Amino acid sequence: MQCYSMVKIVSDSSFVEEVLQNSGVVLVDFWAPWCGPCVQMLPVIDAVSSSLPDLKVVKLDVQENQEIPSEYGIMALPTLVLFKNGVEVGRHVGFSDERSLLEWIKSLS
Repeated sequence: MQCYSMVKIVSDSSFVEEVLQNSGVVLVDFWAPWCGPCVQMLPVIDAVSSSLPDLKVVKLDVQENQEIPSEYGIMALPTLVLFKNGVEVGRHVGFSDERSLLEWIKSLS
């Protein structure tokens, strides 16, 4: 996986600290390396994180981490979940272009 500078990788063990205990807006990208649309989303996620500097963006690999995706009922990939002050405020499933994703995030945060 290519690692983007503004996007942080989280795991089952770091999710609470990085997402739920965050007092701002966090976008969680639930993805897997074998998922074609997830791989297509990599540059979109990177562009969104660069466009919205106050937004924390994290990725959670569901193949390596199964506890958190199970808790949140993640059934399809990619699934993007937006958290505000540790509370889920929105969910988007499937591929999205940068403009649509930015509009969705801005409408919820």
